[in-house]
Amino acid sequence: MAISISVTVNGKTYNHEVEPRMLLVHYLRDVLRLTGTHVGCDTSGCGACTVVVNGRAVKSCTMLAAQADGAEITTIEGLASNGDLHPLQEGFREEHGLQCGFCTPGMIMTAWQILQDNPNPSEEEIRHGLEGNLCRCTGYQNIVKAIQYAAKKIG
Repeated sequence: MAISISVTVNGKTYNHEVEPRMLLVHYLRDVLRLTGTHVGCDTSGCGACTVVVNGRAVKSCTMLAAQADGAEITTIEGLASNGDLHPLQEGFREEHGLQCGFCTPGMIMTAWQILQDNPNPSEEEIRHGLEGNLCRCTGYQNIVKAIQYAAKKIG
């Protein structure tokens, strides 16, 4: 038995029938073909699937697509504006905040939330805010620098 949902993703409204057990991450990737949101662990441990739902960073592997009915969602694809990278995306590029890039979309979406809550976070506050996201390549130092870069550029 399918459920009707209507969501606005990156400014565009979508209406679909979804299975009640479909996770939001699979809806975004498999139905909408927004593959920037990554599936890392399916248990909410890695943060690679983080998106913004109604203004809050959410691990999309822990939310059913049906729970997002009526929501406004931003994915990594929705951060850039008119072909210009968001300051966080630019910061990750300029400060070498990625290596393999698998965790990067989730890191950036979590960093977005960090900067929404505190536009000028300390290194310790950034590290604390990233605790739910795992990176196996970078050692996090350049990720922190990338978020500091974006905070300065936004502020």
